Amino acid sequence: MYGLIGKFVAAEGKRDELISYLLEGLTDMPGCLSYVVAREPSDEVTIWVTEVWETSGHHLASLQLPQVQAAIGKARPIIAGMERMAETDVAGGVGL
Repeated sequence: MYGLIGKFVAAEGKRDELISYLLEGLTDMPGCLSYVVAREPSDEVTIWVTEVWETSGHHLASLQLPQVQAAIGKARPIIAGMERMAETDVAGGVGL
């Protein structure tokens, strides 16, 4: 399994809107085992996204899905920063 932990920084006052876009394109994503979007409790702009996929290829393919492309298009103007924090080789867990 392939894992990814990412950090998004929203434009000031836009975190909840950005979260809604990050959650918008999640329907019918082949190979996605887990996709979690969370607020950073210590500030008002940071969002953490934790993903688990069957393979890295499934993750890459998801970025081309029409609903994901639409969500990216809406989100892009209010993303102040984005960082890939870690790629992981997932060993297991609850719900996987």
